[in-house]
Amino acid sequence: MKVKQFVKQHRDDWKALEDLIGTLRKRKNMTGTSIDQFNRLYQKAAQNLSYSQTYFPEEEVTDYLNGLVSKSHNLFYKDQITSGKQIRHFFSTTFIGLLLDQWKFVVLAMALFTVGALGAFLSVLNDPLHLYSILPPEMSQGVDPGNLGKSDGEVNSSIMSAAIMTNNIKVAFLAFAGGVTFGLMTMYMLVYNGIIVGALAAVFWHQGMSYEFWAYIVPHGMIELTAIFIAGGAGLLMGYKLFVPGRFTRGYQLKEQAKRSVQLLLGTIPLFVIAGLIEGFITPAAISLPAKYMVALLTIAGLILYMAIGKLRLSRLN
Repeated sequence: MKVKQFVKQHRDDWKALEDLIGTLRKRKNMTGTSIDQFNRLYQKAAQNLSYSQTYFPEEEVTDYLNGLVSKSHNLFYKDQITSGKQIRHFFSTTFIGLLLDQWKFVVLAMALFTVGALGAFLSVLNDPLHLYSILPPEMSQGVDPGNLGKSDGEVNSSIMSAAIMTNNIKVAFLAFAGGVTFGLMTMYMLVYNGIIVGALAAVFWHQGMSYEFWAYIVPHGMIELTAIFIAGGAGLLMGYKLFVPGRFTRGYQLKEQAKRSVQLLLGTIPLFVIAGLIEGFITPAAISLPAKYMVALLTIAGLILYMAIGKLRLSRLN
């Protein structure tokens, strides 16, 4: 496609987006329809910018689209924190859109975690003593499969839940922030957390207690790991853009990609809250192991439903 044809095909949408920017800045006619239209046109302009950067990097249209998308981006994310309606719109639509756009980095984060988990599992499976060289001393010495489930129903669930949520959000933030190290720290965090899970899984495998072990992991783990993979993917995205900045400076890429990555990170907070509540109240509860697995299935179904509804909303907007 030639640049003139490209401009002719999309300029009406760009003009409509410019008009909406002016309207929304003046807080006139701010209806749900206008916000949805703005979101649709903004996403299209961002896609057009990506295409233009690839095929018309030296043309004026690329600079124009870069400015248009930047203005839209600043307005969009500034306004999103001003009302409950727009916050709901973020979690129901915008976050899903960002996630679908960057899904490759989320999958890469999951792959790095899996590599660490599989490597540690095979190492400890081959020789259980490897556990003491893989995990920190305080963790490896505290592993006792025989104590699994003995404290069910006896822990202070509210304190545990708060501590778990705080720790998990800290891990996610470190995975995200690691993007500024060209993604190296992010990769380390993902692989290291995989190593912990894999090594522990091998210990319980040796004891013939894999069924019991996973019953205490998967109820909260499905949501928790999903959130960590998203946060890790956000860090990897930022690291990639720093490593391969394209026609822009690394400082510009850091600024721009950090904004998108922060949105992905913020979108994981409700997931960590849910995972923390499950881990604090349901995982240590005195309920049967099949019931714990049922909770895991419900969390998976909930995640799939959330993504499906969000994707459907996006398709209607587009």
